[in-house]
Amino acid sequence: MTEKYVYRFTEGDKDMKDLLGGKGANLAEMKKLGIPVPPGFTITTEACRAYLKDDQVPESLDVEVTHALREVEQEMGKKLGDDSNPLLVSVRSGAKFSMPGMMETVLNIGLNDVSVEGLSKMSGSDRFAWDSYRRLIQMYGKTVLDIDGDLFSDALDGLKESKGIDNDVDLTVDDLKELVDQYKKIVRDATGEDFPQDPRKQMDLAIEAVFRSWNTERAHIYRRRERIPHDLGTAVNICTMVFGNMGDTSGTGVCFTRDPSTGHTGVYGDYLVNAQGEDVVAGIRNTLSLEDLEKIDKKSYDELLAVMEKLETHYRDMCDIEFTIENGKLWLLQTRVGKRTASAAFRIASQLVDERLITKDEALTRVTGEQLTQLLFPQFDADAKKEVITKAMAASPGAAVGEVVFNNAQAVERTNAGASVILVRRETNPDDLEGMVCSAGVLTARGGKTSHAAVVARGMGRCCVVGAEALTVNEAAGTVTVKGSDRVLKAGDIIAIDGSSGEVFYGDVPVVDSPVLTYISEGLEAGLAAAADEATKELVTAVDRILSHADEMRRLKVRANSDNPEDSERARAFGAEGIGLCRTEHMFLGDRRQLVEKVILAENEEQQEEAFKALRPLQRDDFVGILKAMDGLPTTVRLLDPPLHEFLPNLTDLSIKLAVKEAKGEEITAEEQKLYDTVRAQHEENPMLGLRGVRLGLKIRGLYYLQIRAIAEACAIRIQDGGDPRPEIMVPLIGSVRELQIIRDDAERIIGEVNEEYGTSLDLPIGCMIELPRAALTSHDIARAADFFSFGTNDLTQTTWGFSRDDVEATFFNEYFDLAVFGVSPFESIDVNGVGRLVKMGVDRGKDANPDIHCGVCGEHGGDPASIHFFEKAGLDYVSCSPFRVPVARLEAGRAAVANETEADFL
Repeated sequence: MTEKYVYRFTEGDKDMKDLLGGKGANLAEMKKLGIPVPPGFTITTEACRAYLKDDQVPESLDVEVTHALREVEQEMGKKLGDDSNPLLVSVRSGAKFSMPGMMETVLNIGLNDVSVEGLSKMSGSDRFAWDSYRRLIQMYGKTVLDIDGDLFSDALDGLKESKGIDNDVDLTVDDLKELVDQYKKIVRDATGEDFPQDPRKQMDLAIEAVFRSWNTERAHIYRRRERIPHDLGTAVNICTMVFGNMGDTSGTGVCFTRDPSTGHTGVYGDYLVNAQGEDVVAGIRNTLSLEDLEKIDKKSYDELLAVMEKLETHYRDMCDIEFTIENGKLWLLQTRVGKRTASAAFRIASQLVDERLITKDEALTRVTGEQLTQLLFPQFDADAKKEVITKAMAASPGAAVGEVVFNNAQAVERTNAGASVILVRRETNPDDLEGMVCSAGVLTARGGKTSHAAVVARGMGRCCVVGAEALTVNEAAGTVTVKGSDRVLKAGDIIAIDGSSGEVFYGDVPVVDSPVLTYISEGLEAGLAAAADEATKELVTAVDRILSHADEMRRLKVRANSDNPEDSERARAFGAEGIGLCRTEHMFLGDRRQLVEKVILAENEEQQEEAFKALRPLQRDDFVGILKAMDGLPTTVRLLDPPLHEFLPNLTDLSIKLAVKEAKGEEITAEEQKLYDTVRAQHEENPMLGLRGVRLGLKIRGLYYLQIRAIAEACAIRIQDGGDPRPEIMVPLIGSVRELQIIRDDAERIIGEVNEEYGTSLDLPIGCMIELPRAALTSHDIARAADFFSFGTNDLTQTTWGFSRDDVEATFFNEYFDLAVFGVSPFESIDVNGVGRLVKMGVDRGKDANPDIHCGVCGEHGGDPASIHFFEKAGLDYVSCSPFRVPVARLEAGRAAVANETEADFL
């Protein structure tokens, strides 16, 4: 049976995003709701994937498009490109996940030298017809024919300058005809062919252009950042054109059912009279507000508000809506759940609970750990002295300070040099994505809250200020002129932008802790006291409400990785329920390195024991401090893990030092020679797979004896001081149960000796890390000798993939991203199908063999939101992450608990 590639808007619904893309599915849903949507149809994502695979349009697609197009023609009583009553259509992308501005759109398909006259007669406006024609040639040339868009923009600007006008709407019919001729010449000069006059050819080539736009560099960059799979493809929506550029009774706009920047309820949006949709999104004209629309066209305004309420109630979320008014008739062109800032996400989720549109569980699914992270960033100090350059529109909150840069190349160059940068543009377009990604903030002279800069910045969590009309940005000259001032900014000048107030400052501005961070670390009362205004207090309250519910719902415990009392106290303040990884190798560096050298260089057990005696009280005091900070909570201490070479001088450095001495005729001492010989003997080609972890503990038995005794003695001391210490001893790099059994026997013997010395009855849990594939595969054996497992997913990823992390990320990961070998680094987010299977296997087999065993993860994945959702389904008991990520892990663990996900989603 032939694949069905085309669906009418009357055939789909909002649950068909995989097939119809977000835009197509939502157009179909609005049609079902009786909302005025122009007739049209959607070409599926499967058609796109087939095109990208075979580099040609599936044969049956042409036939299906013809049938669907004729149905639209019959419904409208028009024919595509007709010379008297032409049907015009738009060709727009629409992937499953929103990718604003990343792919292509072409409007006014069907216009040519003949049909433009028919459109003129049909509309009664020569100006409207010729304005539409020039727009088609401009968009088609840039999008379909891949002509430099600046050629068209320069021609338009040059014509306006020669006529002495500032705005496009002031161009006469003759001006527009002249512009069309110029645009045609640009097409001919660039391609060697005339602009296509066949309307069907225009549509077919536009469809292919949208398919190809899935694989543009900017689309790849965006998907990589947003973790969108590269193999989904985009749908294509063919929609009857309705025109906002037919005069003063027409217009186009974008609106939100709530403020996407703050989350406040109200009427928010941008509107342009006598314009088409791309004028609003591109930000090339500063917009009017929806309040202005109420004054201009009260009937359409009231209809729009009714539709906004209907859609928000139906989707039970803030909606982003594109609309056009054609001669007083309202048409809806798109809706989707709107992108929003982090602060807006928490406010809106809390508001929707109060309005009884969603439950508290659903509120958890409306926010993310990444958004919470953004709220923990610092803000500008309200009491600091500031020099205000201008105040514009606050589009995406945050506090950003950096050097002025004008384009992608400057942004990338200065960021790579370690600088913080602010991308300053007249307006942004999709090609600016690379610069936006590496900038601390974005500032534009034009545009509104729904412009490209604002929408993309909000989605990325970037600070953004738009519509700064007082600024004249001249990228070619590399200057920003401030109107009414002698101030001229140049590349490299330091500015600061406040995405919450819209203010732009000259020079550096100091920052202070976020009130949300104060709440996280000190409690609700302190967070509210730190809030500067009622809006911020509302935000702190919303975060508390949702995070508290996450704590109530989550099954996973959240611990922290900490090596010292200070970090341990911070982790506890952030809500950590224990220490999941206390690395001990850091305790042997600095002044203690020489003592470790003595252990390694010792010629007999007496010399080794002398070094151990010196180390033991130092190590014991380390553990006393950490156990005190985490009193009453589990503290998992990992025995020494790194290879010995990390505690010895570098072999190359030693070789050079001795060679230089020899060349100068200087004597090499016996100690220097002994050190060199030892370092050379200990040298390994691949030390991360060599003598480290438990292997080192079995070769130099005294090292682990020292650590185990120090842990036990610290525990005994804390008990004598009235404390409640709960240390757990963790053995790293276990590959065989026999390795763990030997260390466990030693540990139990040493703990028994400490009990006799201190009069205690310590029974400390002893477990191991699962960071080798063999350990996961034989976890049913290892579990019989372990009280707990902790999955070291960093090393488990290295050993499963055969990657050396320090090398691969810099050498070929970029190519792997481009080739879609993986969409995100497996060191950043768990490789579910590979490493994840080993984790799941280790948990299942371990608990089968030892039902009392508890399992956690202590790699960097423990703080990664996507990985936490996997760990919930894999059956882990806790995750452990850096102290700063503890609140994020708490939130994501709660979200994972209420998510309606199945094991099949992961494995």
